Amino acid sequence: MNIIKAVLFDLDGTLLNRDASVKVFIEKQYQRQNKWLNHIQKDKYTSRFIELDNRGYVWKDKVYQQLVDEFDITGLTWEELLQDYISQFKDSCVPFSNLISTLEALKNNNIVLGMITNGKGKFQMDNVKALGIEKYFKTILISEWEGMKKPEPQIFQKALKQLNVLPSESIFVGDHPEKDVRAAQNVGMEGVWKQDYQWNNVKADFIVDDLEEVPLIIDKLSNYNIING
Repeated sequence: MNIIKAVLFDLDGTLLNRDASVKVFIEKQYQRQNKWLNHIQKDKYTSRFIELDNRGYVWKDKVYQQLVDEFDITGLTWEELLQDYISQFKDSCVPFSNLISTLEALKNNNIVLGMITNGKGKFQMDNVKALGIEKYFKTILISEWEGMKKPEPQIFQKALKQLNVLPSESIFVGDHPEKDVRAAQNVGMEGVWKQDYQWNNVKADFIVDDLEEVPLIIDKLSNYNIING
């Protein structure tokens, strides 16, 4: 096994606490558009959005069409609500704990960093910038801009090529058992699962609850390589 030279991350649910961010965003949206939404109780509007959003797996056009219909929203179209989401979400981005300190620790360790995320190009990049982490990454691949997405092996291979590392010199950290962990393992990387309550019994090379555990994994693998070199 080779020395680890690169760490690649997923974005939503791994670096960005999407559940917390959505909660902050939808409450702000309710205040912003209160003139059109005040016939709906705030907690009803927010909890229904969260439910329909299904942790990001449902397109927001569907979500807002449903909300407008169910809550009988007039004077404001679903397209306008969607546009508000696209342009304003970045102001509600909540990072997971120890995000910056983890990236700093990896960088100081001469580890090269990459990111692979599914989603809309500008929207995801806005969120990366809002978290203040763009400068840490040598490559950031977003599925819309790449024309391919996780779990397809090609997007992982492209990132590794851009980082100039072998799969065996890299680890991938993500919250999705199939699209992140298994997909990374399929191209020959170590798959690290960032724990998420939605799944259990996930088969991963390593499991972390907090990002600060990632540099410790690299230490562990480096020591293993020295001893078993």
